Amino acid sequence: MQIDMTGISKNFAGVQVLQDVSFNLCTGEIHALMGENGAGKSTLMKILTGLYPRDAGEITIDGSPVNFKHPKEAEGKGIVFIHQELNVMPDLTVEENMFMGKDIKNKWGLLDKKEMRKEVMRVVELLGLRISPTAIMRQLSVGQQQLVEIAKALMSDARVIIMDEPTAALTQVETETLFRIARDLKTRGVSIVYISHRMEEIFALCDRITVLRDGQYVDTKNVSNTDINDIIRMMIGRELGERYPTRNVEKGDIAIEVCALTKKPYFENVSFSVRSGEVLGVAGLMGAGRTEIMRAVFGALKIDSGHVKLKGKEVRIKNPAGAKKAGIGFVTEDRKIEGLMLEESIKSNISLNNLDKISMAGVVLHGTKERSLSNQAVEKLAVRTSGIEQTCRTLSGGNQQKIVFAKWMYGDPDVLILDEPTRGVDVGAKKEIYSLICRLAERGVAIIMVSSDLPEVLGMSDRIMVVHEGKISGIIEAAQANQEKIMILATGGDLK
Repeated sequence: MQIDMTGISKNFAGVQVLQDVSFNLCTGEIHALMGENGAGKSTLMKILTGLYPRDAGEITIDGSPVNFKHPKEAEGKGIVFIHQELNVMPDLTVEENMFMGKDIKNKWGLLDKKEMRKEVMRVVELLGLRISPTAIMRQLSVGQQQLVEIAKALMSDARVIIMDEPTAALTQVETETLFRIARDLKTRGVSIVYISHRMEEIFALCDRITVLRDGQYVDTKNVSNTDINDIIRMMIGRELGERYPTRNVEKGDIAIEVCALTKKPYFENVSFSVRSGEVLGVAGLMGAGRTEIMRAVFGALKIDSGHVKLKGKEVRIKNPAGAKKAGIGFVTEDRKIEGLMLEESIKSNISLNNLDKISMAGVVLHGTKERSLSNQAVEKLAVRTSGIEQTCRTLSGGNQQKIVFAKWMYGDPDVLILDEPTRGVDVGAKKEIYSLICRLAERGVAIIMVSSDLPEVLGMSDRIMVVHEGKISGIIEAAQANQEKIMILATGGDLK
């Protein structure tokens, strides 16, 4: 299928989000669509699939003009969009989610559950998923839910698959599985539009790259004729410099010590410590228990046994409110569900976590202090916004993540847990977040950073703790670590 989009423009409430953009997709190619958050990538694909109407421009498929009014019309032509924001029914099973609107019926018009289960198992095996078709979606991690969405798309007879940040919540092993599937689809003539901020993925998988900046088309290049620095220059209009900031922070005393923490079946006998000013990276395969360990430390998951010490004193943390009071902050991996009130303003989101600083007795808000704190956060974190009254839903992913950081940064935590802190964030915003992490460490905050991005773990950590099947398989100094050593530990091997 050959798709040509020319002169596409789109305006939202007076804001020009796309202006005269062109994009073409050839049969059997993997074409990367890149740009900073807010560049217009997802909007362009939503116009292609009929989710948004275009203001100007033309779309043709195999030379014939099309104007889809609804995503179902695009799916009817074989164009499937796997959105970054997961479209799942949390209280239904994996199988029920995969067949939503696509039921298989027998000759009597009844659901053919046998055939449906057979089809689910075929796709699950193709993806190499260790997920039961009868599992409830709510019980799955964000990464597992993402894989279910990919599996759902593969069940349809798609000729074009649009993947928006498909590996943002996947580990290296799951990413390699996805790449294998993508290459197999390509050999069968299926075309893929691949939207991602992960440069290594783009250059490992894609054939061509189209770059958008500020809603305008910049250029299209063959992967073989460009490099990472060239793409970054096109994306942000300048050189980025070193990807990871250099740090030379003197470590203080032990800020947090986790002792024999157990919560079956997620993890068992987990012990580690982090010093003030230290960044402890946490790596492991999806489902290894990394997030569950951190949620337990934060009081969001009740433990079976074990305890936590803060500055040498044992503390009993029963819930997140208790963790916050004790000096522990948590930047969740799912900023849209757990990290932000999307329909509220930047000011309200920052204020909620810092009421002690902007209110009298935690009851009466001091408006001037509230505005001052929010403006200070926006300025210090370089949030791109029209003002502190802007709703968080209208911010780009990178700017939303900065607001989540701001909530905790002004809460003065002694320990800050970061779960996938740069998930779905563009390369420019990533560097700003890395700089923020370094500034917090320089202030003496102990940082625990869970990440599926191994280059990020290696580039940002002082030490790296690897989790395998709910147990700590090793803790190594970052200076002696590499991706191979981490993967050996993550898969249950030993370093000799």
